[in-house]
Amino acid sequence: MGILSGNPKDEPLHYGEVFGIWTNLATNNGLIAAYQTFYNHTGDDDLKKLVEEAIQGMEEENKQLDRILKVNAIGLPPAPPARPVARLEDIPVGARFNDPEISASLAMNVAAGLVACSQAMGMSIREDIGMMYGQFHANKAQFGAKVLRLNKSRGWLVPPPLHVNFPENN
Repeated sequence: MGILSGNPKDEPLHYGEVFGIWTNLATNNGLIAAYQTFYNHTGDDDLKKLVEEAIQGMEEENKQLDRILKVNAIGLPPAPPARPVARLEDIPVGARFNDPEISASLAMNVAAGLVACSQAMGMSIREDIGMMYGQFHANKAQFGAKVLRLNKSRGWLVPPPLHVNFPENN
């Protein structure tokens, strides 16, 4: 029996897995702080719920990522402090993020998160790490669908040029 057989949790992480997990945790920490700020700037109630859901999702991911790093005696990345709650009315209009900007940021970050999860799954040799990232990917895909529906329903989606004129077949 080799070092990579048996219980995956007893197998060592390789450097790519360590870097991926550490980077994921650091990115989530930064995004949580950013989304707490977005929450203060959000006027749309449905968007506010999605921002809350995104924060909760990243906090749940962080619990797993944090545990893996600690079990493997790997230092944790720094995390910015939580942002205070503010009233939207107290933020000057010219200094506010507007709802379409916030929603576009959520969509962009979900897309980047899907790619990062796919990359982490592809490079993992520990089955538990690959499966964890598979679950993260599924959760992000479901969340991304909610963001897309909101963007479409509010008219916030800015599509690329649409191909509507098809050449005639000869």
